[in-house]
Amino acid sequence: MNIAPLSATQRARRVKLMIFDVDGVLTDGGLRYGPEGELIKTFNVLDGHGIKLLQQNGVKTGIISARQSPIVTRRAADLGISVLLQSVHDKRSAFERTAEEAGVPHGECGFMGDDVIDLPVMLRVGFAVSVPNGHPEVTRRAHYVTRAGGGRGAVREVCDFILRAQDKYEAALAPYLA
Repeated sequence: MNIAPLSATQRARRVKLMIFDVDGVLTDGGLRYGPEGELIKTFNVLDGHGIKLLQQNGVKTGIISARQSPIVTRRAADLGISVLLQSVHDKRSAFERTAEEAGVPHGECGFMGDDVIDLPVMLRVGFAVSVPNGHPEVTRRAHYVTRAGGGRGAVREVCDFILRAQDKYEAALAPYLA
């Protein structure tokens, strides 16, 4: 007996914990250095509000990044993201610890990444997401590939997708439509 694979919507409906990579997902992937050698990253305000909407509707959020950056620490604090793991090169182990500590089964977790370092997590979550300009091996294995690029509204797109799949989108927008 063959069991039909779950659609992206069915997978998103189950998400209780959504984790994001940073470079290429929350940002456009560019690394800019200021005159003093400091790293400058640009984040999208729409993406940030999407993360807040997920949190307000019962979805926990987190970041797992291979790079270390005080800018990411600041952005996570601004957004109320409590799970922040940086300088992580073994994302699989970090994800497994995070899911266990959150008490969320892998099938109820989502991860959004763009490069092969993200595959060990993407292959274990119930809802794997990539951006259209992600590495081909990543986009090929994603359950959902956004239309918007990293740092250009891709995170907001997936946040809205999850809220719609969970029938929470209209309620999330209601305070802004009153």
